[in-house]
Amino acid sequence: MSVLGSLTRRVGRYRWFGAAIRLLVPVDRAVGRLTRGRVVALGLVPSLVITTTGRKSGRPRSNPLLYVPDGDGYVVVGSNWGQAHQPAWSLNLLAEPRAEVDVKGRRIPVRAEVASDAERDRLWRLLVDEWPAYETYVERAGGREIRIFRLVSDDDRLT
Repeated sequence: MSVLGSLTRRVGRYRWFGAAIRLLVPVDRAVGRLTRGRVVALGLVPSLVITTTGRKSGRPRSNPLLYVPDGDGYVVVGSNWGQAHQPAWSLNLLAEPRAEVDVKGRRIPVRAEVASDAERDRLWRLLVDEWPAYETYVERAGGREIRIFRLVSDDDRLT
């Protein structure tokens, strides 16, 4: 891990960091598009771009997200930097679990599964090991359920 990546993980729990990063999301999306998904989150943490279907508009919506690998799937969390409301991409996945992810330049059709019980606890541990600030985001979210999704290959869409 780079020095900048280590520093980012350390300061990620501060409220100002979430606010600053939200301002950089449009830049991050542009960099992701220009590099065809090879560089997301400015290369500081393992990241993917998820494209969901807007639950109201029906249009594709893309968002960069930190992820952790889990077997043949990817784990993402709807922390929304600890804000009191759910991120839109999370609500979109609940309405339509089929999505696409760009990971290291590869576009993969996926289906989202909401984690619960023991599986949720196991995946939460993986997420916190990668981004310790998630613990702070839970406190900041004020009791809001922070959803964890496991994204698995949607083989039906590959044929």
